[in-house]
Amino acid sequence: MSTVSKVSVATKRLLLGRPFRSDKLGHTLLPKRIALPVFASDAMSSVAYAPQEIFLVLSVAGITALAFTPWVAVAVAVVLAVVVASYRQNVHAYPSGGGDYEVATVNLGPNAGLTVGSALLVDYVLTVAVSVTSAAENIGSAVPFVNEHKVWFCVGAILILAAVNLRGIKESGAFLAIPTYAFIVGVLGMLVWGFTEIFVLGEEIRSETADFGIVADQDNLTGLALVFLVARSFSSGCAALTGVEAISNGVPAFRKPKSRNAATTLLMLGAFSITLLLGIVMLAQEIGAKYVMDPSKDLVGAPEGYQQKAMIAQLAHAVFDSFPAGFFFVAVATALILLLAANTAFNGFPVLGSVLAQDRYLPRQLHTRGDRLAFSNGILFLAAAAIVFVVAFGAQVTALIQLYIVGVFVSFTLSQTGMVRHWTRLLRTETDPSARRRMMQSRVVNSVGLVMTATVLVVVLITKFTAGAWIAVLAMVSIFVLMKLIHHHYASVQRELDRAETDDEGVLPSRTHSIVLVSSLHMASKRAVRYARATRPDVLEAITVNVDDRDTRKLVSEWEASDITVPLKVIASPYREITRPVIDYVRRIRRESPRDVVTVFIPEYVVGHWWEQILHNQSALRLKGRLLFEPGVMVTSVPWQLTSSDRRKETKRYWAPGETRRALGESERTL
Repeated sequence: MSTVSKVSVATKRLLLGRPFRSDKLGHTLLPKRIALPVFASDAMSSVAYAPQEIFLVLSVAGITALAFTPWVAVAVAVVLAVVVASYRQNVHAYPSGGGDYEVATVNLGPNAGLTVGSALLVDYVLTVAVSVTSAAENIGSAVPFVNEHKVWFCVGAILILAAVNLRGIKESGAFLAIPTYAFIVGVLGMLVWGFTEIFVLGEEIRSETADFGIVADQDNLTGLALVFLVARSFSSGCAALTGVEAISNGVPAFRKPKSRNAATTLLMLGAFSITLLLGIVMLAQEIGAKYVMDPSKDLVGAPEGYQQKAMIAQLAHAVFDSFPAGFFFVAVATALILLLAANTAFNGFPVLGSVLAQDRYLPRQLHTRGDRLAFSNGILFLAAAAIVFVVAFGAQVTALIQLYIVGVFVSFTLSQTGMVRHWTRLLRTETDPSARRRMMQSRVVNSVGLVMTATVLVVVLITKFTAGAWIAVLAMVSIFVLMKLIHHHYASVQRELDRAETDDEGVLPSRTHSIVLVSSLHMASKRAVRYARATRPDVLEAITVNVDDRDTRKLVSEWEASDITVPLKVIASPYREITRPVIDYVRRIRRESPRDVVTVFIPEYVVGHWWEQILHNQSALRLKGRLLFEPGVMVTSVPWQLTSSDRRKETKRYWAPGETRRALGESERTL
């Protein structure tokens, strides 16, 4: 084995670990304690910045507008509770892992399913981009180096997350469990300690921003303007709902009973998220915390050069003022979960991409499992797309957040519409009273979810469209069209392969006409002639293209002097081309005998170094590329192993990701 091969294989094994056998797939399934951090890290992390976004938007109208923050938080919590309850119905009814895409496709049709698929694909990419940029912003406030190199930090974080997920879903889950649970414990501990000091011990806790005033960009907002501002803060706060749908897409990754475990995990996610969201907003109100767009301009009374802390950091600093370790714990846990929140997308996107690929809406490569039984190609594609967004927007959370959550509420709305139709369809045929009662209750839950999510979608589009959400909408439309085109291609190929044979195609070829290409009389040419003769064609001839008179005369002389009985034909080439004269000659044979199959044998060197490939076989590659488009023509390469190829003969074969583990559906096996 070559040194380069050893190094590349060792590096791959170090990063990814040893490959898993296909029959080990069941061992990668997740218990609830691991599934929660795997699929809920995004929703958990959004609690860290959703309250902050509510305060940020309302601060535009000054301190008095902050009185709306509890009501906005309650509205977000109500929507979150309804969505969680609705998705518990989804995972029971559709446990196969298609999630919103499957629900919409089955109940509303393929176009609705594709709309959901395109929306979720965009939202997963933005989840990664927003999560890592938010983490960089939080870490950068404490570590100036990160703030100065935010783009590179985000790119590195995305690559690390991709590598972790390429190792397999169970290992990535174990990796995420500690920071996710640390965040939950840390923030819950902060809330309990803070409320105990305020309401039980009667102590006064003040945030470092409590005594600062706010310069209102829009004073005296009333009527529709105030309603619009509150609605915009509500739409920003609804970022807390992102990631809820990931559990419905990841049901196959749960241990049995899959749907019940997924529903339980959803309930845990909802309980933690609502508790943390309301607790953070209430505590922030009690201690007077503030958060503005530009602290140097918008905060009155702030010292010169004041660095604004994130909302969570302000609360932890105030509550744990006499216990620095508590502040440090919350700060580190928050930074880690923000950094790792993108893992939800790294689990949801590849599964959804696999489902779409199986339905022929995305390239088949996304349906392939890699060495560690993860959907490797989907993970790599997601990482690349997220990096593009991070670089394009300069790792600015404020810019990226405007594109966010549009896709997830599109999928929410269509999914709930599909579930209402699902229960309505079942009720038409169900006669058992108890079953009908359960179905009617489920339909009510999904109907309420539909009204809620549709309302939020309208609010988000109105308040965020011109601020950047149009980019997300444009991306969804583009992906929708692209998936339709991909499906059209696969469908047309399937029709072409399945169509009834025409008279010409149904008739067997009358003869085989074999041609051996010869450039000089060497061992490679002789082997090609012997192999062609062994196939017993009806006609066998060797041809050479005359690009140099002296070389051609030498070849003809050597050919006649040899014991080869196959005739050699010289094809003229006035302009010293090789490909065109051969193509013309093959076409002439086909015209003269349309029912003949022409087989072209091309001698080809097998080399051991990449640079040797550049020095050899170029004419053969060009010729093969052209002959493949000629009807009735077969191309056969006859290899001749050069001495340099000996170094590769004993190389251990390492299968490429998915080569032996491709999960082919019945439809794919036909292609």
